[in-house]
Amino acid sequence: MTHHTEQWIPVAIELESTANHSNPYTAITVEARFTNEHGREILRPAFWDGGSRWVIRFAPPGDGKRWTFTTSCSEPDDGGLQGQSGVVEVEEYRGENPLLRHGLLRMSPGRRTVIHADGTPFLMVADTPWALPFRGTPESVSTYAANRRERGFNAALLMSVQPDQRAEGPGDRNAPGGFGIGFHDLSDGHLNRPDIDYFRQLDDLIAILVDHGIVPVYSPVFQGFGWKGLGTLGGSAVPDEYARYVRYLIARYGASPAMWLVSADGTGKEPVVEPAGREIEKWDAYAQPTGIHYSPFDDIKANWSDDPKFGFHGNKSHQEADWLDFQWAQTGHDGQHLPHKVQRMVENRPVKAVANGEPTYEGMGRLERAAGWWQGHEAWLNLTSGGTMGVVYGAGGLWNWKITPDEPGWPGWADSQASWSDAIEFQGSRYVGFLNRAFAGFDFTDVEKRPDLASETNLLAVPGRFYLGYLPEGGTIEIKDVPDGTPWRWFNPRAGSFVGGGTTRERQSTFTAPDSGPWVLLLGHRKLD
Repeated sequence: MTHHTEQWIPVAIELESTANHSNPYTAITVEARFTNEHGREILRPAFWDGGSRWVIRFAPPGDGKRWTFTTSCSEPDDGGLQGQSGVVEVEEYRGENPLLRHGLLRMSPGRRTVIHADGTPFLMVADTPWALPFRGTPESVSTYAANRRERGFNAALLMSVQPDQRAEGPGDRNAPGGFGIGFHDLSDGHLNRPDIDYFRQLDDLIAILVDHGIVPVYSPVFQGFGWKGLGTLGGSAVPDEYARYVRYLIARYGASPAMWLVSADGTGKEPVVEPAGREIEKWDAYAQPTGIHYSPFDDIKANWSDDPKFGFHGNKSHQEADWLDFQWAQTGHDGQHLPHKVQRMVENRPVKAVANGEPTYEGMGRLERAAGWWQGHEAWLNLTSGGTMGVVYGAGGLWNWKITPDEPGWPGWADSQASWSDAIEFQGSRYVGFLNRAFAGFDFTDVEKRPDLASETNLLAVPGRFYLGYLPEGGTIEIKDVPDGTPWRWFNPRAGSFVGGGTTRERQSTFTAPDSGPWVLLLGHRKLD
């Protein structure tokens, strides 16, 4: 069989099982080994897609025009799955999607930032529509994705399935309390009976996000509070079942832009985490970024819960693991700016990329909480405190994908007076999205916090190539050792526009903001893509 595609565009290779398996999802495994004319090999797992149908999704990188493949099955007597072979003919990518034009994501050489396969830097500007996979529809997700693309977002944090064991509601995603069911046995504490129609619907929703330049960030089964705080399975799942599901996600979605959250809203010490991390390392041939999203209490004991998962954990679980690429702090939802959470993580060794994965959500609990410019300041503060992987934004009503502002059934901590469609219009998200506008065209790969090069402000730098200073109340910044001939510009983070600028000369080191408002100084040669 011969298949045709473009670089980085997944091709779907369909297989038909010739044997009877009572539950193919748990009974067998299938994979394919792809080899190009230069001898490079890529191993991709297949996923069960209902009945006797199996699918292998393969995205050819940019270093080959012809890939041959051969399949293998854990049950070699199944002739439909064992020993199937074929060819994938590849042409150059001709589209305009930035996620595909530059190739899938990976970590930078110094591990501080994310880059594309071709080396193009990627600043993560992420949103948190956690419940989109089990509440969204093609119509609503299309509206959401267009809004987020226009505002500058390029990633979305997702609960891949509704994780609360005791959650109940209709199967109608447009009905109050309704949601799609990913596993029929999740409520019983297991992950052995996937609903294939659910994942086919999720295919469509993920395609919409990727088509809009938005990278899905997958949490397999959420830890922490989950959707309604009704007993999330993620922390207590059977480790082998959790790891099997991780392999399924990699098989189904790992040939497209992706990031992986092996643990979300927990300590990272849950029994499922290490097996899941090893599974990603084994099966994600593209090595897309993998990390942990922590609960907010890294250095004190939570005073509102006796559950140890909300206690001390230091934001550094599995710090030395090869499979771990990034660590995300969380400051909770009290409307506080707590940049020390990020600053402490920057010092952890070996180096992992850092971000604040969950600042206070805009409008969480009450509409005025953390609203407007609060979000913009929080984003720039976290970034310049060392969270150089990027920034994350959240909004009340959006994260849980409320159908209407007054949808019933929410505990007080999860409720907000907004629907998802109201929340995407909150002003704070515009300020956060402006970060991508500021960074566009600069080579900021492996940028680091460099207080040794600046005076009285947060400075990020790749010495000799890129510098960024954030002045929340204007004023003057002095930067050491900037080469002559370096272009510089001021960026207004409230307006999303550049103002003034010039080129350094005669060892210029002092720069004064246009006024007493918030300003961002950027220095470096800018190559527009």
